[in-house]
Amino acid sequence: MDRQFEEMGGRLNELKNSIRYCSTLDRLKEAIRRKRPGLLRRGVVFQHDNATPHSVNLTQQWLQRYCWEILPHPAHSSDLAPSDFHLFGPLKRHLGGMAFETEDDLISELRDWFDNLDVDFFRVGINSLLSRWQKMHRSPRGLR
Repeated sequence: MDRQFEEMGGRLNELKNSIRYCSTLDRLKEAIRRKRPGLLRRGVVFQHDNATPHSVNLTQQWLQRYCWEILPHPAHSSDLAPSDFHLFGPLKRHLGGMAFETEDDLISELRDWFDNLDVDFFRVGINSLLSRWQKMHRSPRGLR
């Protein structure tokens, strides 16, 4: 009986996380509608990892309802996360050697750094995602 309750609790947590993720997708869809009129009609190509909230039936139904095309993402492949291969290296170099008295000082420095990034910084990161994804899918071992 305890095992059944544990399994039910796990499924409830998965559902709760999926609901939260679908809410995030709703906000993303609204932001796309506001910032890129027409893109939703042409179709959204989306990539997320294989974390449980992304693969639960409720999330899959949301994605199907709005006809978002999902790019496959191999398990445990941080090679395709733009934050991992494009953002954190420069951020780490920027923060290297700095010391912060308070968390607010750190947050202020991070805000300044992000505010001063050129829009091309983000464009390069997103554009390189396509070539990395293609390279991974051509190789039997993925990106290494």
